[in-house]
Amino acid sequence: MKTTVAIQNLKCSGCESTIAKKLHELSGIKDISVNTVDCTVSFRYETDDGIETVQKELTKLGYPIEGDKNSLGRKAKSYVSCAIGRLNK
Repeated sequence: MKTTVAIQNLKCSGCESTIAKKLHELSGIKDISVNTVDCTVSFRYETDDGIETVQKELTKLGYPIEGDKNSLGRKAKSYVSCAIGRLNK
């Protein structure tokens, strides 16, 4: 199945790079596309818990799903993830 989720804290291509790299490492998650203009992530998943798996990984990186709690700690994590993405491009 293919789905698109809106996320918070997505700012730039550094964020995009980190998100894409980490989601590609997840089993059963494919065809990942990160859109920095409308703050969405699209992907295909092959398992019943694919959406939940991606949501957990995004939250861990500091990019919670739109509507989820966006604490100061998560915002800080997104800045770190962004910086790592910029360095690894």
